[in-house]
Amino acid sequence: MSVRYPALAAVRLGCVPYLNSKPLIFGCDAHVHFDHPSGLARDLSSGALDVALVPVFEALRNPPWLAVDDVAIACDGPVFSVFLAHRGELENVRRIALDPASLTSAHLLKVLLAEFHEAERGTDFQSVSRETDDTTTIGSLERRIANPSYVADARLLIGNQAIDFRTAHPAGWRFLDLGEEWKRCTGLPFVFALWLMRPSLPNAAAIAAELRAIKRGGIAHIPEIVRADREHDPAVATRYLTEHIRFDCGPRERAGLDQFRELLEKHGLIAAGGKPIEFV
Repeated sequence: MSVRYPALAAVRLGCVPYLNSKPLIFGCDAHVHFDHPSGLARDLSSGALDVALVPVFEALRNPPWLAVDDVAIACDGPVFSVFLAHRGELENVRRIALDPASLTSAHLLKVLLAEFHEAERGTDFQSVSRETDDTTTIGSLERRIANPSYVADARLLIGNQAIDFRTAHPAGWRFLDLGEEWKRCTGLPFVFALWLMRPSLPNAAAIAAELRAIKRGGIAHIPEIVRADREHDPAVATRYLTEHIRFDCGPRERAGLDQFRELLEKHGLIAAGGKPIEFV
């Protein structure tokens, strides 16, 4: 039996297990290791993976990686699956629980509040362990935030659990959609993740070409991806993959990346003077 993507078959490949990544691996016949974003970044950095769909924050703080050109998980307006859930006015939020699986989204929230919401400067950000935290459903989140001893009064949610929470239409909750807020404040798209490759790979160009081919095929088969998905309402999944998520990384997306890097440097979240991302 012939291998459709021989370059990918020869590398250790990692991807997030979220709905938004499925068009980027649809039809891939290589073995794929699935993990949360921070886990993929860790494994790529340690050498346990050769190629991974990694939070863009990893590429910006550790620039030696190679990035696959014209493939991304991005948005140009509301992203729907990355938001701050809070009650009352945003200016009254003082303690925010961060998902430890998130790298890019957590730093995007910090940048947005520090740069564009002066009233929210000084907000206390606290990472909450997945093993002990139960704030992934409406009821549990309401119970925890209603409890004065809870460590936070708002919560950053990402990925599939964020979609589930938001589509349940919880009464009284407000959502700061980070993609929408970034577009409002900068006028640019936001890139959440890129395929990153170890720079020592001898066939990086072939790997990148295969990942672009998979993306094109995956976008063409979104209806099939939606039918196979058992976790979300088909209408919600279709709207999410066709209206909220963008899979390209062109000039405007790169401009958004440059703006994000500048703001991360300005607020001391990455070292200044880093090299631009090298695309293949």
